[in-house]
Amino acid sequence: MMKKTETANLPYRSIPQMLLTNADKYSDRPAISFKRGGGYLTLSYQQLYTRVLMTARGLRKAGMQPGDKVAIFSENRAGWVIADLGIQSALGISVPIYATNTGVQAAYVINHSAVKIVFVSDRLQYEKLLAVREQIPQVELVVSFERFLGERHLPVYTLYQLSEVSYPIKDDEKQQIEKQITSISPEDLITVIYTSGTTGQPKGVMLTQHNMVINAWDGIQLAGEDKMSGTFLSFLPLSHVLERTAGYHSVLMGGGHIAFAEDVNKVVENIVEVKPTAMISVPRLFEKIYSRIYESIHLLSPLKRQMFHQAIEVGREYIHKKYTLHQPTGLLGLKYKIYDKLVFRKIRKRFGGNLKMFICGGAPLDKTINEFMWIIGIPVFEGYGLTETSPAVALNSLDENRFGSVGKALGDTEFKLAEDGELLIKGSAVMRGYYRDEEATAAAFVDGWFKSGDIARIDEEGYVYIIDRKKEIIVTAGGKNIAPQPLENSLKLDKYISQAYIHGDRKPFLIALLTPNMERVIEFGHSHQIDYLGVDDLVANHLVQQLFAERIEQFNQNLPPYQTIKKFVVLPREFSTEGGELTPTMKLKRKVIYDMYKEKIEQLYLHNGNGQSIRPQSENGGTNEAD
Repeated sequence: MMKKTETANLPYRSIPQMLLTNADKYSDRPAISFKRGGGYLTLSYQQLYTRVLMTARGLRKAGMQPGDKVAIFSENRAGWVIADLGIQSALGISVPIYATNTGVQAAYVINHSAVKIVFVSDRLQYEKLLAVREQIPQVELVVSFERFLGERHLPVYTLYQLSEVSYPIKDDEKQQIEKQITSISPEDLITVIYTSGTTGQPKGVMLTQHNMVINAWDGIQLAGEDKMSGTFLSFLPLSHVLERTAGYHSVLMGGGHIAFAEDVNKVVENIVEVKPTAMISVPRLFEKIYSRIYESIHLLSPLKRQMFHQAIEVGREYIHKKYTLHQPTGLLGLKYKIYDKLVFRKIRKRFGGNLKMFICGGAPLDKTINEFMWIIGIPVFEGYGLTETSPAVALNSLDENRFGSVGKALGDTEFKLAEDGELLIKGSAVMRGYYRDEEATAAAFVDGWFKSGDIARIDEEGYVYIIDRKKEIIVTAGGKNIAPQPLENSLKLDKYISQAYIHGDRKPFLIALLTPNMERVIEFGHSHQIDYLGVDDLVANHLVQQLFAERIEQFNQNLPPYQTIKKFVVLPREFSTEGGELTPTMKLKRKVIYDMYKEKIEQLYLHNGNGQSIRPQSENGGTNEAD
């Protein structure tokens, strides 16, 4: 059991003070790496610190005052970290903007937080700002991580120019900035993070230095300091609190090394190059890993397939005995070692061979997939939190793990359940409130407890199980309460289904929008000699529709009738952040999806509506709530 962290026991007052300490403690150790020109460049802790001091110097020269908000509109890269730490060291407050945001979305954040200086990654992000220049008249300066010519009415300088890298930090300048750093209070704001939001306008979450420091420190204590001192491959947006705390603050706090992936589409390639020891991820990556491995297994010879499945069964029994029951594994342990050498070690080599763990959050991870990752020797520590809780308030570990749960309370966090099952939270990680929104702040708390918005249950050992978002619980026309996320996660385990959206609020039955695993569907098309002109043509083919009807019928077999899918539509493309259906952390934007596909969805509820119907499971035809 992890000891509760007392404020007095924290080794750092702020994130900049942590870097000041560790720049001396880990001076020549690699801190951050990034790919350029086909290879990786690395900054040591001392080099990173020097660049941060230069950035802080430049910001103060540019007129930034203590307490000013400064935005970072960029993909993950070294400049993001340098800018963030520089802003804080100059006594400013960083305001991250998702790189996938449009200019209009960025303008909202910039105006609401009164930002005057914006860091951007490149010309693309700059042009988004340029397009909304009239909406952001207060912006005085744009600082880019890459060199390009800007327009006169929106001045742009490079980070190198702002930092004056050709002019080394003088002793008096260093002393002045370090004096600023040591003056930072744990109660000072470190950041305002605007929630991506699945509905409505984003709200600015105010987090303090203490919020972030204690959350990172508690994570290190639970995961183990030895695990945090390795190499982390960073690919989730740093603008999201999960990667920022667990993949950036915790790593630098533990003396680890951050290597930035080139982009989300090159993560698998970068894993092989970087050979990380740990990563932070959302469930989507594990779903793809699971799917890809099983796709490759079905191509093996019958003998090798049989060995793989035997290995999985032995592995499942082994991890249950070792990590759930904490019993001696004896002969079972020997069997597992043999299968590990013959099967699992080869799988791990696909991920660089050094991965010791994943930390997963952002959305529920399917229990079957989580068990599979532990079986192959790369444990996934599933946790839970929100932007408003810095983020982690619950986490599994090697010593305390329950598959299907998000772990036990982290640090000094306390949980209780409201009458309707909503998870209520207290603790040092909980935000100060929403920026310039007292009404929303008051609505977010009840008697000092933060209202998570999630329906949960807590077992007798203290493990927390998230059922679904409170606002996303489907209440059917017959009064049945249904959590869509577990059903959607189960659907995604099917080899032909990539994503799923379930609808049925105030309706007589559930329907689904499905996106196909195109590799598998194309393979199916070839094997059945289907002629098609494009993806739209292929998914509309009657044989493909029949295939999905059979998969859904099979899915329905183990469900109570009111939870079964009665009709569905196969969409020709995946949901995406670019398309607007997903948040940057890959959550479904349910309202957006409904609005985009409203016509298709509502037609499914017509007597002769379009879309595939599933054979009824009862004499009532499967569309009556009497089921």
